[in-house]
Amino acid sequence: MITKLGGTVLSINILPDDVLLEIFDHYVILYQGYSNRTEVDAWHKLVHVCQRWRCVVFNSPRRLDLRLLCTLRTPVTNMLDIWPALPIVIAISAVSPLPATGSGVTHIISALQQHNRLCEIDIHSIPNPLLKEFAAMQEPFPGLAKLWLLSYDENAPVLPDSFLGGSAPRLQNLFLWGIPFPGLPKLLLSTHDLVKLHLWSIPRSGYISPEAMATAVSTLTSLEKLFLGFQSPRSQADRESRHPPPLTRVVLPALTKFWFKGDSDYLEDIVSQLEAPLLSYTDITFFNQLIFDTPLLRHFISRTALFGEAYQAYISCEENTVLFSLYPPYGIDGEGGVMLRISCEPLDWQISSLAQVCNTSFPPLPTLERLDIGIYNDRNLLPEWQDDMEDTQRLDLLRPFTSVRYLALSEASVSFVAPGLQELSGERVTEVLPALQNLFFTGPMPSGPVKEAIRKFIAARQLAGCPVTVHHREHGEWEYERWEVGD
Repeated sequence: MITKLGGTVLSINILPDDVLLEIFDHYVILYQGYSNRTEVDAWHKLVHVCQRWRCVVFNSPRRLDLRLLCTLRTPVTNMLDIWPALPIVIAISAVSPLPATGSGVTHIISALQQHNRLCEIDIHSIPNPLLKEFAAMQEPFPGLAKLWLLSYDENAPVLPDSFLGGSAPRLQNLFLWGIPFPGLPKLLLSTHDLVKLHLWSIPRSGYISPEAMATAVSTLTSLEKLFLGFQSPRSQADRESRHPPPLTRVVLPALTKFWFKGDSDYLEDIVSQLEAPLLSYTDITFFNQLIFDTPLLRHFISRTALFGEAYQAYISCEENTVLFSLYPPYGIDGEGGVMLRISCEPLDWQISSLAQVCNTSFPPLPTLERLDIGIYNDRNLLPEWQDDMEDTQRLDLLRPFTSVRYLALSEASVSFVAPGLQELSGERVTEVLPALQNLFFTGPMPSGPVKEAIRKFIAARQLAGCPVTVHHREHGEWEYERWEVGD
């Protein structure tokens, strides 16, 4: 550490103040990055070296981003007496829930009283009694740039409209998990510099209508990431009060990423009111429901940067969820593409739900060339491929993929897809997957009814002048398989 450099410290002191400040700046950045800590007290070691270093540090509070850290172990009164009037950060990243009372909570409450100096609040697992203290905060927080509050308690108290005095003009990052705040739209109208808005696990007591949410984000021209997730679907009364799509939409010029969890009706209502031309990644989770009809989502996607980017699609049927992904040419890792999940089971319900969404939600994607299908839940797999699922269900799932040239099937999904493919013959042979040229499947070589179904499909395509090449891989490299009409 610098305090142990001995003679080196004397050598550094020969340098001018501006050079010394540059060194301190790099030290603070490296210290926080190396330790992977959220603490903001790296500068403490510098001011204890000598009087000159202390003066250099305290003369440049903004350059060095000097802040005071408040934790459960920080005696706030003593801290305020010792240090200059610097911005205050409250950071409590507890794995287990915080105690409802005690000296630690007292320290936090004391820090909250410094509302003019607070710049960041980050509290995980906040107990209801402490959340009530937050709910009582009616003074404005003019310097607050980050607010993270996570509650895992049931019946969390509702934050009132007067929370934070209804104004947080410097807020850039707002994260509320499990905390009801129906008056949030009022606060958002004052947060013109907001970059990230994360509202997740919203309880029923914190419900915000799509119209109110759209109005609230209408002024957030710097918003880059939007998370909107509910604990449960809307009530029937809320659905019956839906309004027709507006004639004009709110433009979010900086939004590039959007996460949503809720029912499809809510998503339809919200996207019908938004324009996000730079949107490059979206992650959607729908609750289980009988009917999915999402044409407005289709129009929304067609107006974003997502449209035309897709190169590969992926369908995965798992334990309680069916997943659909669209990959751009450079892959999907949260930087680009679409992730869509539906929470439901069993397999036939998953397929039916996803088919509805795919057929109504996505515009034609002329650059989509490959489709992978995987089934990974043994409970959902029936012992025979001749199950009770209608072949039309299987085909409905494949209908949107008119430009796909490569179809890749996992071992389990071969048995699922084959019965539908064999129904495509005669004039219907190119009704589904008309551009298909290559069929890939992994695992043991199909036999019995599965092989016969694939053979009929390959034969029909060959006779129609639209041949499909079969590729198989059980272990190691892919192998070309010649499936003749008479095999």
